[in-house]
Amino acid sequence: MAVVALSLQHLVCFANSRTVATTKPTTIYLLPSSISLKTRRTENFSLISFCSSSTSKPEANTETAESCVNLGLSLFSKGRVKDALAQFEAALTLNPNPVEAQAALYNKACCHAYRGEGKKAADCLRTALREYNLKFGTILNDPDLASFRALPEFKELQEEARLGGEDIGYSFRRDLKLISEVQAPFRGVRRFFYVAFSAAAGISTFFTIPRLFQAIQGGDAAPDLWGTAGNAAINVGGIILLVALFFWDNKKEEEQLAQITRDETLSRLPLRLSTNRVVELVQLRETVRPVILAGNKETVSLAIRKAERFRTELRNRGVLLVPVIWGEGNKTQMDKKGFGVTEKAAAALPSIGEDFENRAQSITAKSRLKAEVRYKAEVVSPAEWERWIRDQQVSEGVTPGEDVYIILRLDGRVRRSGKGMPDWQQIIKELPPMEALLSKLER
Repeated sequence: MAVVALSLQHLVCFANSRTVATTKPTTIYLLPSSISLKTRRTENFSLISFCSSSTSKPEANTETAESCVNLGLSLFSKGRVKDALAQFEAALTLNPNPVEAQAALYNKACCHAYRGEGKKAADCLRTALREYNLKFGTILNDPDLASFRALPEFKELQEEARLGGEDIGYSFRRDLKLISEVQAPFRGVRRFFYVAFSAAAGISTFFTIPRLFQAIQGGDAAPDLWGTAGNAAINVGGIILLVALFFWDNKKEEEQLAQITRDETLSRLPLRLSTNRVVELVQLRETVRPVILAGNKETVSLAIRKAERFRTELRNRGVLLVPVIWGEGNKTQMDKKGFGVTEKAAAALPSIGEDFENRAQSITAKSRLKAEVRYKAEVVSPAEWERWIRDQQVSEGVTPGEDVYIILRLDGRVRRSGKGMPDWQQIIKELPPMEALLSKLER
């Protein structure tokens, strides 16, 4: 849980995220302000994460918002989620300062996520985002909110953040815009010229219109009618064209932001490997080329059987089959990734750091992860996979629910997609072996 604890004197922040699903929960301790800590994360929490230790115990405090938050974290680490939730709720009634309120709301949301209460978790996070400057990136990167991110409530919250409404804050949309500017670095320059040339044409038109009326009226001093009319037409046409280009550029930016959001959502979709280890797709970057097969059970099963004939060649190219059966998300409950699943499955869960780039490295060595990756993986939270695929179909003009395949690159982006099931021989010709130079460049 990317939890937040409040220190006794100063606000100390360091990350040690850990999924609370093992038989030996992490104990949370407060740290004196004199201790220097190496931070892995610079969140805007003014907050405090936690440290595992067995040599010290938290000191007793009078009942304040700070002490309730810290006690709640300690209870949560011991698996007493209901008691921890009560402490976070109590902290909110004790006149907390903004930092304490943010901590209480965020950790209260984590408790609700643990209990599968998506709406209550979303309400707490929405309040923290709106009133206490919680950064949306924290929600995106906290592995202990993975179960919440698989719920429709998270998608609603993410969409609110993407639109940048006042009820949610602007930080997430600002991050998307930064990515968008990197991908289209001259968009701002183009818009400047659109506005500048439109203004110049408007000024020219302002002076040309009176001359045009004078030319129409005629007279010895009247300007040439056709020349003046031509100038006016050029100015008006230029204004119309430049305004159209400006709005076209805005539309392209919105489409790009939507695509970046879909890519971000895709990177966080969970898979279960053959070793029963659950990973998010971002952890498989540079390791495999996932091929998503979405359709009814018979069609997908037939495609997998056909792929068996080319198993060796496909594995040499890093292909990982990811079957998604339409309707499976409505039949099975969401896997909570450690929140209530079996001990064996929970032990296989990754404990990912908060920084997005670091998360791509996983907590295990890449070599070990490669050893765990086999020819085929099982989707976790199939409803979320279906939702992403349907969104992708809409963006590409395909009727949602049709049988499709989607091939991803080694860097996690969509390489190409198509209707029906793939031609495996064509894929073998198209994809270079993992050791080839083109594969190295693709990373």
